[in-house]
Amino acid sequence: MKGMRIGHGIDVHKLVEGRKCIIGGVDIPFELGLLGHSDADVLLHAVTDAILGATSLGDIGHAFPPEDKSIEGISSIFMLEETIKRIKEKGFSVGNIDATILAERPKMKPHLEAMRENIARVCEIEVNAVNVKATTTEKLGFLGRKEGIQAEAVCLVFQS
Repeated sequence: MKGMRIGHGIDVHKLVEGRKCIIGGVDIPFELGLLGHSDADVLLHAVTDAILGATSLGDIGHAFPPEDKSIEGISSIFMLEETIKRIKEKGFSVGNIDATILAERPKMKPHLEAMRENIARVCEIEVNAVNVKATTTEKLGFLGRKEGIQAEAVCLVFQS
């Protein structure tokens, strides 16, 4: 199937002490960070999963297995860069990305533009083709209790 394809990605990570809070490639000053095998960047993981899904290349856990100790602590920017290389080899390019971060805190608004710029740069698209927004869950569930952060992303890719 050639033409346009749509992908969807979702990721969740637990907030813990002693880790950095990196979201969208931005190191956000906060007393808690995200727990994971990599830097646990929920936004970039959701974006990466959306792109992998749209191109039928599996998911982030398949592409970067958590049991692989050689990539422990890996940057999610690097993971997205590698994903873009892989999809380009298959004749795909990213058209646009729309993503949502779900978190009570830290506040995301001051960092959204830098996140957009990071994603656009790595995906080799214009900043106006990337949208990143944030919302809360009105203090409901594990997100509302500030136990974790979730991100979702959709993307459009083109195949030549």
